[in-house]
Order: sequence, then C-alpha cells, then structure tokens
Amino acid sequence: MLTLEAVEAGYGRSRVLFGLSMTARAGEVVSLIGRNGMGKTTTVRAIMGLNRPTGGRIDFDGRSLSGLAPHAIARLGLGLVPEGRRIFPSLTVEENLVATARAGSGGAGAWTLERVVTLFPRLGERRRQSARTLSGGEQQMLAVGRALMTNPRLLVLDEATEGLAPLIRAEIWRCLHELKQAGQTIVVIDKNLGEMAALVDRHHIVEKGRVVWSGTPGELDASPELARRYLGL
Repeated sequence: MLTLEAVEAGYGRSRVLFGLSMTARAGEVVSLIGRNGMGKTTTVRAIMGLNRPTGGRIDFDGRSLSGLAPHAIARLGLGLVPEGRRIFPSLTVEENLVATARAGSGGAGAWTLERVVTLFPRLGERRRQSARTLSGGEQQMLAVGRALMTNPRLLVLDEATEGLAPLIRAEIWRCLHELKQAGQTIVVIDKNLGEMAALVDRHHIVEKGRVVWSGTPGELDASPELARRYLGL
C-alpha cells in the first residue's frame, strides 16, 4: 500500500533523510524505530506532504504522492496522529471529531462519531467539553479519534503514547490492537518495544536518515546487538 524508495528530505540546506526506503502492505502494522533525531518524524512529514522530498519516490496504492499538497494526500486516505496531538483547544470534543470528518465507504466498517466514542468511552462522556479541559491522555485519544474520523486507509501515528500515564498508554494500545484486528493498515513510531512486540508485523530501524534493518519483533528480540547498536538498549 505504501512504498518509500530512496527518499531524501530535510529542512533548508540540512538533509535529514539519505535514501530512506520502506514498505507497508495492506493490513500490516509496521514501525519506524530508532534514537531521537534519526529521521522518523521527518519521514512522516514527507509521507504526508508536510515536508516535500528532494529525491526518491513515495507511492500510495500505486499512485505517486510527489508534489501533492497535504490535504490532497489526506483525501487519498492517509490519516495522521501527529506528535504533540495538536487538537483544536477552542473546540469541543465533538467539534474536534467532526471538523475534519471524511465519509467512509459505508457499512459497519465506516468510522462515525458514535463508533469513535464507543472505542473511547471517555470522549463520549466529555463530548460537550472544551478540548482544552481534557487531560493529556484524553487529548491523545481525541487526536486518534479525529484521525479515524477521516476514515483512513492508512493510519500514521507519531509517538502516540509518549508521556502518557500507564493506564492511558494501555488504552491506546488496546485501541491499536482493535484497529489491527479490523484490518487497518498502520505505520507507528513509538519507543515502547514491549507493547509493540504483540502488535507490529515488521520493524524498520532508522539510523541517520536510512532504514538500516527491517524484520519481525521476534527477529529483533533474537538480535540484542541490534538493539544495543541502534536503539541504545
């Protein structure tokens, strides 16, 4: 579904990605893992058109994303849960969810307001509250729910559990497991290898703007030298 081939990108004269390549097949959950500053978020920004690549190709379902604006990429079926949540604090929970909603294909699989609040009951309890009054964990649930309301074919999550309390992290991981069981294709950036081991089909280790290794969580667990060398574990 998603293919990055020899992607180069950066900020001004500073290059961050140096020929990064990765894939995500339909129905897979794949990760980008690595130390801070290695290019994971820049990869996400390149996928979503927020930072246009200077080289290589990014294809989504056989279609090039080159030159497309972020809103056009989103309309193709890519949903983003950005680092730092970035909800609309002046809107209510419900207004945040419906503001960027995009109709799905219909049927039981389509994401609607009621389906999102069923997945995250806390959002249903607070649907009339201003988003700024939510806890950090509730705001993260709202960011995930907002992305789901676009009915994405591919969901991208950038550090969705960072800084959250253990109970809230568990709630986010539960949600991601449910999404995987429903066949959702997901690209996830996270530092919690233990939680990801039961969720992810393939890891991609990013080091200095390149994918230096890819494989299953079991293969990574069987290679402690990889974790020490590239993840600092």
